[in-house]
Amino acid sequence: MKNLCIYIAVLMLFVACNKEAKKPSTNDGMLVDYVNPFIGTDGPGNTYPGATVPFGMVQLSPDIGIPGWDRIAGYYYQDSIITGFSHTHLTGTGAGDLYDILVMPINSRFKKRIEENNFKPFSSFNHEQEEASPGYYSVDLLDYGIKAELTATKRVGIHRYTFPKDENSEIHIDLGYSLNWDKPTSTYIERVNDSTIQGYRMSTGWARNQKLYFQMQLSKPFASCKYYKGDDVSVYPTKGNTKMVLKYNTEDGDKIIIKTGLSTTSCKAAAQAVKTETIGFDFNFHKEKAMLVWEKEFQKIKIQSSDKDKKSVFYTMMYQSMLAPTLLSDWSGTYKAANDEYGKYKKGTDTIAIAEGFQRYDTFSLWDTFRAAHPLYTILHPNLVPDMVKSLLAHYTETGELPVWSMQGSETNMMIGYHAVPVIVDAYFKGFDFDAQLAYEACKASAMVNDRQIDVYRKKGYVPVDEHHENWSVSKTLEYAYDDWCIAMFAKDLGKDGDYKYFLDRSNNWKNLYNEKTSWFQPKDANNAFLPNFIAKEYTPYFCESNAWQYYWFVPQNIDGLIHKTGGEERFKQKLDSMFSYYPEASDKLPLFSTGMIGQYAHGNEPSHHVAYLYNYLKKPSKTQKLIREILENQYKNEPNGHCGNEDCGQMSSWYIFSSLGFYPVNPAQGIYHIGVPLFKEAIVKLPNNKEFKVIATNHSAENTFVKSISLNGTPLNRIYITHKEIVNGGVLEFIMTNLPNDALFNNASLPVPNKIY
Repeated sequence: MKNLCIYIAVLMLFVACNKEAKKPSTNDGMLVDYVNPFIGTDGPGNTYPGATVPFGMVQLSPDIGIPGWDRIAGYYYQDSIITGFSHTHLTGTGAGDLYDILVMPINSRFKKRIEENNFKPFSSFNHEQEEASPGYYSVDLLDYGIKAELTATKRVGIHRYTFPKDENSEIHIDLGYSLNWDKPTSTYIERVNDSTIQGYRMSTGWARNQKLYFQMQLSKPFASCKYYKGDDVSVYPTKGNTKMVLKYNTEDGDKIIIKTGLSTTSCKAAAQAVKTETIGFDFNFHKEKAMLVWEKEFQKIKIQSSDKDKKSVFYTMMYQSMLAPTLLSDWSGTYKAANDEYGKYKKGTDTIAIAEGFQRYDTFSLWDTFRAAHPLYTILHPNLVPDMVKSLLAHYTETGELPVWSMQGSETNMMIGYHAVPVIVDAYFKGFDFDAQLAYEACKASAMVNDRQIDVYRKKGYVPVDEHHENWSVSKTLEYAYDDWCIAMFAKDLGKDGDYKYFLDRSNNWKNLYNEKTSWFQPKDANNAFLPNFIAKEYTPYFCESNAWQYYWFVPQNIDGLIHKTGGEERFKQKLDSMFSYYPEASDKLPLFSTGMIGQYAHGNEPSHHVAYLYNYLKKPSKTQKLIREILENQYKNEPNGHCGNEDCGQMSSWYIFSSLGFYPVNPAQGIYHIGVPLFKEAIVKLPNNKEFKVIATNHSAENTFVKSISLNGTPLNRIYITHKEIVNGGVLEFIMTNLPNDALFNNASLPVPNKIY
């Protein structure tokens, strides 16, 4: 009865939304209509086009079935075959993992096999018979005459396959399928009855010891089924490289719907997901429900623009900003903990972890997302921020450290820093509810561990070069120092004066790698000597996915101090100008991640993301405005090759959202956003308690790309930043636009005060 009431309520909401969409507004239709999930599926974006809901556990998407860098997300727009549809994917990363539980419908027309996809069944397809929108994906499998459609709830992937007449139609459920770094370690599948199967897939890859349980319910009973181990028919049940083939005799137009519930703890929990989150086998209902979930999120920001491509980019960036982190816990709260246990976790025991009073999330790409994605969540998703922080703290409780880059309840230790710290500290100072004492304990403990060269960093005040092929010593030093500043601010607010002084001193460790003679951050050996033969533009093992140009500016806790070290404002300006004008030569060897280049600036990779805003510190706002507008206009496109680099779990898209609104968090934990330049004539951000924050660009036009003046709630804004509190309290930020640079705007503007949280 409860589910029936939910069904009726959602239908009524859908009717209401359709009526609302017909009213005159600045939009031509519902905002979901502007989203293009194919942005980033070509080029370096590494995104997927499949069906999911905001921050959901399921990412049901097509797999080409061929490995490679371009197919990290399972799909590549330039390809022409599909090998099936798997239930989990990463969005915009540089490492290939997941691809759990591949489903592929075929029939007697299947003839071909190719080595490139490990001889698995596949079909050709083309983009004319393919469609994607938030919560929905469809494609015609041309070799079989089968139409595939996908939608999703939080924990359930829903398929609909429309078959032609064929006595030998089949649905393959392949647990042995793997791609890129992913490899199954143990699999199991069983027939529960003639319309239900269940099992598990344990795997390793980027993250070790991944565990995923599932239950599939089918709308039409299968005539028979066969079990396979590899390509050999096996006796039920079987473990290992497992596959089940379901047999059907289909009439023309027969539709078979599959609902796949997922869990990291048990088949029972997966079945509970299906029972709780779905009703019957009405595919269209679940498709519309997913669409309405997305529409509700997009309504949080309404922009005014006559440029449909720009609106598509904006709402697609909103969409992609909500594809990670991903839900990990079941309806009952159980989940695979980071110490590989289940149930309610207690230190020193084997009992299991449960999320009590919150939902557990994972897929924390923190080296990327601490910069803009998590600050964006504090504005657009304040209801989820406590759960995300508690998820980070659960990881600490289970392992003794905050996560570095975690997914599926396991630590990958990918990238550097302890960047859960700025996420937690930012949330703490913005007033979100969680255990502050536990949070501080976790932050401090993560800065005092003896792995990832943190022990050497504590002793020497810098990370020296070692023999590791990705030592990243300079980058580690700079990023550890920033995280230390965050801990210092946290300690100060909690009255921990000794810790405050200790970590504030550590936050100055960036100075220990500054070479006064060359004016660069340079690697040192264990004896405190700079390495010889240093060339700033070279990509070396001492800089994380960057060079010395790109990492020079990463002292967000003390830009004033960096300006002083550089030799003052004029020298800093010259160097900053060179950053954007000193282009690589044709003979320079650029790595995969050096994309979106403007001089040495690489927008396709995260260390550069705050740099264009640094002209504000020099009272040269017109240079910031010119560069931000250039990046917004040229580095994001409404096309498959629309990202200039890996999307990286929401960071690239969050940069766009912030910057198009006219502000950006240069120091993500300071509680302020630097003023840039708005892209749209008007943007209204919907906030809790019926509040609104409106950004207006008066005299908006294609020619007027500079800011003449700025006011907040009718009062001139005589500073280069706006605070988080001013945004969430609601109000109006008005930019008067002009076609001429106006650096006099900031002549007397105040700068952020170092060592202060706003």
